[in-house]
Amino acid sequence: MRFADKDSHHLFIEPEGADTNEMYLQGFSTSLPCDVQLEVLRTIPGLENVEIMRPGYAVAYDFIYPEQLTRSLKLREFTGIFAAGQINGTSGYEEAAAQGLIAGINAARFVRGQEPFCLTREESYIGTLIDDLITKEIREPYRMMTSRSEYRLFLRQDNAEDRLLEKGREIGLISAQRCQKFKDSREKIEAEKTRLTEFKVLPNKKNTEFLLNLGEKLTKPSSGAELLRRQKISLLSLGELGFSTVLSGAEAEKLEIEVKYSAYLAELEQQIRRAQEAEKRKIPPELDYDAIIGLRQEAREKLKKIRPETVGQTSRIAGVNPADISILLVWLRRLAGG
Repeated sequence: MRFADKDSHHLFIEPEGADTNEMYLQGFSTSLPCDVQLEVLRTIPGLENVEIMRPGYAVAYDFIYPEQLTRSLKLREFTGIFAAGQINGTSGYEEAAAQGLIAGINAARFVRGQEPFCLTREESYIGTLIDDLITKEIREPYRMMTSRSEYRLFLRQDNAEDRLLEKGREIGLISAQRCQKFKDSREKIEAEKTRLTEFKVLPNKKNTEFLLNLGEKLTKPSSGAELLRRQKISLLSLGELGFSTVLSGAEAEKLEIEVKYSAYLAELEQQIRRAQEAEKRKIPPELDYDAIIGLRQEAREKLKKIRPETVGQTSRIAGVNPADISILLVWLRRLAGG
């Protein structure tokens, strides 16, 4: 049924654990009746006498169209109802946990009368996930992959605290002690960046030979930061040239990434600033799109259906082009009296 167009299909027999004789047949996931599963398994060469310890099963679930949600994961048409996980059309434990965190935070803030807490595409994968769900008309199970983010060079594990720790502190999830520990670490890293810039490597015989062995040339005095930007030179390499660091392993890794990719990160930060400006342009939730003269019918229908919260979100809706956004901006300025 699943691979009718093929004359073969790969299966992998995988141990379930170090202390069990159970095996899992990867690639054979099925929800057929148990007796049929056993019959099919025994047609596989080598498994003629196999026994099933637990039959395979399937789960079917209903879902809502996630464009009905706001960025806080609240249903637009209902007061105080938040949705998270598979009901929003996603697949995967991490995806469900991410949504559960945001929906839970916002449900608590809702009953307290506080403003919603939302994350954006440029500061987190959670923000990317939610923005995709509410903007891109998801019609099949959604998985969060790094390739879905245009800011993935910035969304790294090593800088998660830089991006999100203060936000966690603001909503009461992070202690003051942990924030202070992070600030102290950040100050150490910045101080080492300054030292790297001031540290000079001269093209003497010893240094030149060492760098040649790494596949790099040194023809003029260079700073440690300039050398670290080269592909084959690491912070460890600079230690051989006389630069010793007081940073921990994790701090040193963060410093090396930030220095080595500084030019790319600077360019990305400009893109992020432009995106943030667009996200600041709020759209009234009750805006009458039918009243906007010059808006194409396709764009009008998409905007009425998805109800974007910001101009930035509008730009990511399929079927809404730059000309539509220009018309929308003119209309918003008119409403604001500008």
